[in-house]
Amino acid sequence: MVTQNQRPTQSICDTEELTANRQTVGVIVDLQFSAATNDWPQLRAATLRAEAAGVDTIWVLDHFDGTLFQNGDRPMLEAFSWMTALAACTTRINVGSLVVNVANRHPEMTAHAASTVQRISGGRLRLGIGAGAAPGSSWAREHAERGIALHADLADRHQAVVHQIEVLRHRTPDVPVIVGVSSEQLARIAGTHADGVNVRLSSHNAERYIRAAREAAGGRPFEASGWCTPDDVDSRRLATRLGLERLILSTSDTFATA
Repeated sequence: MVTQNQRPTQSICDTEELTANRQTVGVIVDLQFSAATNDWPQLRAATLRAEAAGVDTIWVLDHFDGTLFQNGDRPMLEAFSWMTALAACTTRINVGSLVVNVANRHPEMTAHAASTVQRISGGRLRLGIGAGAAPGSSWAREHAERGIALHADLADRHQAVVHQIEVLRHRTPDVPVIVGVSSEQLARIAGTHADGVNVRLSSHNAERYIRAAREAAGGRPFEASGWCTPDDVDSRRLATRLGLERLILSTSDTFATA
């Protein structure tokens, strides 16, 4: 059911708006839709519109409980199932995760699921991973309710990211790995071990994180990206100033039924 705060909209997928975004920002502009406010029919239709508009990648969330998000009112779709379904109903657009929480699955299960999406999509997966939240934080509520243990120590959560990347390199070497970061230490891990880094552009430390990741990457190929809401003009300007290769516009809008 759509509430008053969840006004159905399709403007985020308008071809003219997406074209304007590219001209204004000067980077690849991707989209992220929310399963906290939409079910599969709406997400499928929005993705098909995005593909028709020439969007490079659609990104999905990896959570259990949609009520953690603004206006969220339902359980989330499981991330790898969601990406597989998107891959099966599209032909060109890439599918990505922003981000898979390494605490949500055994590292080998994550690698196996990634391999499955990569095979079904014909090589269109972009795998974003992250360290997840600390126990007792608001974002960790969904884990506590499900009896999923989390590392209390930040260094242990960071090491779990490194281990996940090692497993992915062994099992799915053809899948690009991006690390979503919220600390300089994790940014350096991204630069050292991954193919790219992603930051929340509204963070006061976004520029520092991008710089740390690029320094750690040295001169090798490495993609720096950031995410923001579509109406965050300052963050979109920052993406241009930092010379990011990719900007992901993340919306919690509820879409009209196709």
